[in-house]
Order: sequence, then structure tokens, then C-alpha cells
Amino acid sequence: MADSAPPTDGKTTTGDRPDGPDTPPPGDGPDRRPTGAAAPGIYIGRPFGVPVYVSPSWFLVALVVTVMFEGQVDGVVARPASFAVAFAYAVLLYASVFVHELSHAVTARTLGLPVRSVVLHILGGETSIDREAPTPGREFLIAFAGPVTNLVLAGLGLLARLTLHLPDVALLLVDALTFANLLVGVFNLLPGLPLDGGRLVRAAVWKITGQARNGAVAAAWIGRGVAILCLAAGAFMATYPAAGQNTGFGWLALLWTALVASFIWVGATQALRAEKVRDRIPTLIARRLARRATLVTADVPLAEAIRRAHQQRAGALVIVDHDGRPRGLVSEKAVTATPEQRRPWIEVGELSRGIHDDLTLPADLAGENLIVALRRAPASEYLLIEPDGRVYGVLAAADVDRAFAGI
Repeated sequence: MADSAPPTDGKTTTGDRPDGPDTPPPGDGPDRRPTGAAAPGIYIGRPFGVPVYVSPSWFLVALVVTVMFEGQVDGVVARPASFAVAFAYAVLLYASVFVHELSHAVTARTLGLPVRSVVLHILGGETSIDREAPTPGREFLIAFAGPVTNLVLAGLGLLARLTLHLPDVALLLVDALTFANLLVGVFNLLPGLPLDGGRLVRAAVWKITGQARNGAVAAAWIGRGVAILCLAAGAFMATYPAAGQNTGFGWLALLWTALVASFIWVGATQALRAEKVRDRIPTLIARRLARRATLVTADVPLAEAIRRAHQQRAGALVIVDHDGRPRGLVSEKAVTATPEQRRPWIEVGELSRGIHDDLTLPADLAGENLIVALRRAPASEYLLIEPDGRVYGVLAAADVDRAFAGI
């Protein structure tokens, strides 16, 4: 069996849990990253319609696993072939992680949820799902699919160990993979977010209380407890005499468990923050967040436009034509960056941009609908219009961000 701990795996994220109003909007199709966004890793394929990426950090893990496992292979296969066998184990280990994540993705797609991607990285893997499961039952099925796949693979490995006459090298790999899949499966069933077991807890509490929020909060706090216990276990292994005085495995275990504990703690904390954000979303009303706007034509000097805005106690400038129809929004950032001595000589229209439909929002827009509108067209300012077509004011993205400050 392998001495090295396998990746933690099992983190499944949902894209509709907002982290703030500046969250990029989803694109079209299974890979819902916005156009121009950096890929999460090296693209390797699209099984079952799910984009799969390998993060460059995987190669670091592959190197570490190869070096650690080679010590066991060396007694069975002479060098340098032992390194090839050890590297094969690293690849097969992440193949198990890949199957785990693909199980999440396929289950989610089968249940009608769009899957953005699967990414393999230093801590295992992550499946990004664009929407949360609408029911606790579906949440349970998606979360349970990954660990049960690993446990089935571990069972098949044990069956192969008992029934097949395998060469020494194959037997070593089967033993290592059986152990790895068993550990990944059991570890991911620990009852705390962001692990799959946390999602099972979330589904159970959701079913009992009828509130998804209650489940998420309970699973997140349990996740923090799991992180602390994980770190304590690593410290115990590092100091316990049986850890070995010469191998250094105990201190390596401490380093690895500290990394895993931080991953769990951060994931649980993000889950708690997401629920606080979700609680605040219904209180967002565009009209309340808006700045009063001063209407000026494009040929007005910037200094004069600013003077009028101060006189009217307005916090934004809107370019209108001579009939009073809005034509552009003046960038606050551009105004701030313009030296005061140049402002009398610059026409305010030079610092504006045109208003297209996505930047024009109803003044009464609120809650989730407001967040969706901001995601659809990320910008620094939006024009708010009354039902009768009059300009109400300007909504600055920075003001919406401040509404989430302190969460």
C-alpha cells in the first residue's frame, strides 16, 4: 500500500452561489467561463460534454507521488524502471480522481444541471456546476456519486487482489490504488463542507428543515470542525514515535494535513460567506443605491459639468442630446484621473461611453434580478430609467460592492 496520502478531491462548486455583484456572467454552453477568461488549466478533452482541465499544479503532485512511491517500487523493479512504474501510479491515482469528479458531473447533467468544467489540481479535483440542485434529493445524489465511485473502485481492486494472479508490479499498483480509492472515498464522506460529506449533511438538514440555508450553515460549521481535527491528526502523526524517526513521513503528514485543513477551512468559510451574501441580496434595490445624476450635453467642459453636479449634489454625470435623451455615461474613474488644471479644456463627452441596452436598467430593479442584470453586462456604471422613460440616476458597481462590505 502507498504511504503517500492521495489528493482530497471531491470539491463541487455551484456557479449560482454569488460571491458578489462583480461575479462574471456565465457564457453559453457547458463551459460557462466568460469570453476571454483564462482557462483553469490545460484542456484535455470533453467526455460526456464536460470540459476537463489539468492544472499545472498537478505536475508538482505527480513528481512528489512518483518520488515517494518509487521507494516502494524499488524493491520490486530495478531503477530506472522503478521511476516509470511510480509515475504510472501517479497517473492512475489521478485517473481515480478524474472518475470521481466525472461521476459528479455526469450525475448533475443527468439531473438537468449544467456543468461548467472538471479541473484536476494539486488537492485533487473540482467539479463546477452552474446551478444548485433544486431539491435536497438531487443534492444528495450529486454529492454521493463521487465517493461511491471511489468505494466501488476500491472494492474492485480488493476483488482483483484476491482472485487474480498478478505480477509483483501489477499487484503493487493494485494495492496502492485500492488504498488510495478507499481513502479518497472515506475522506470525502467526512461531514463538512466543502467535502462531499458536507453536501450530504446539507441535503439532510435541508430535507428536515425545509431550508437550504440551514443545511449549508450547519455543514459549513461542521467543516470547520473537520479542518481542526484534520490538523490535529497531522500533528499527532508528526510527533507519535511510530511515525518513524528516520523516514520523515510524520512531518510530511503534518505538512499535507495542514494543506488539506486549510483547504477545508477556506471552503467552509466561503460557504458561510455565500449564505450571508445570499441573505443580503433581497435587500438590494437599485433605486436606493443609485446616485443622483446631472444631465449635460457632450460639449460642456468637464469643469463646468463637475460644478453643476456639485451644485445639484449629484454623484454622476449623464450625457444627453439637445432633446434630453440620454446618450452616454461619464466614467467616474476617467474624471478622477483627469488633472484639475485640464478640466476646463476637456469636453465631458470625451470621458463618456455610449449607453447600450444592457447598461440601461429599470430603477425599480431589485434582489436577484438586479444581480443577474449586473452579471449579464459587467460595467462600472449603469443608467437607471423610470417607467415613463425619464432618467432616475446612475447605479455605480462600486456602490453595489459596498453593500456587501463586511461580509
